[in-house]
Amino acid sequence: MFPILIQTIQRDSSISFPGLGNFSLDPPSYFTIFGRPIYFYGVLIAFGFIFALLFCSHISKHFGIKADDFYDMMILLIPMAILGARLYYVLFRLEEYLQQPGKIFAVWEGGLAIYGGIIFGVISICIICRRKKIPIPAMLDLAVYGVLPGQIIGRWGNFLNREAFGAETEIFCRMGLTAPDGSTIFVHPTFLYESLWNLIGFIALLILLKRGRRKYDGQCILLYFFWYGLGRSWIEGLRTDSLYLFGSSIRVSQALSIVLVAITLVILIIQSRRPHPPEALYVNRVRTAAEESTNNIETT
Repeated sequence: MFPILIQTIQRDSSISFPGLGNFSLDPPSYFTIFGRPIYFYGVLIAFGFIFALLFCSHISKHFGIKADDFYDMMILLIPMAILGARLYYVLFRLEEYLQQPGKIFAVWEGGLAIYGGIIFGVISICIICRRKKIPIPAMLDLAVYGVLPGQIIGRWGNFLNREAFGAETEIFCRMGLTAPDGSTIFVHPTFLYESLWNLIGFIALLILLKRGRRKYDGQCILLYFFWYGLGRSWIEGLRTDSLYLFGSSIRVSQALSIVLVAITLVILIIQSRRPHPPEALYVNRVRTAAEESTNNIETT
């Protein structure tokens, strides 16, 4: 086994939460292996992907989807999601990147937008589902149980990077960033807001699944878009690093979140007034087909 030198690096500013016990910490944002920086943000993103993969494959049977089919989908989805997240970010800072086109591909310098990843992720799911003849809404429902924990974990990478925080505030849960010269600013810990908001949504969807309250394919993805959009439309308004629409004062993610909430709310209301027989769920159709196949074999 080759010895590997790992050196932990501290960032310039320490972090404190004076309203939550007045504790202070200075977590590392990256470490080095053979002189190359490895950012904890990337480590957490990778961990989120792995957790999502394992968890979704574990519960895939509740959606009538084989674990192997889910793995096949993830092989396409992961690179497509990264591409979409980067493309979305670059497009809304196009003028900046056109001046330095070489940095368009410098993902390691930061610049990924979750909505771009979700859009390209949905496209990937549609492609795989059409090939494997799996209902797209059923696969989207399963994918939600991977997206949410991935977002919950990933936001703590923003914490380690001292990024994705909000405007200055004196709220009780304010986060203090102290520079080496002793100056401190207190800001909204928006990474924490979004992580907790997504955690609540994830728990609610787990309860929905465990209690058998999922009535139709596509219900979970609709609830996700509604819940995430509702939280993001509020949290985005607090952030200081938002992407803006065509240089205007309109925050892209906030506007998109509001649109998502409006659309999904209308669809959820319409669906709540429609009958949803249990046999229409894809998982129940798969189960019925398997039982009929078994009975036919026993008969012959």
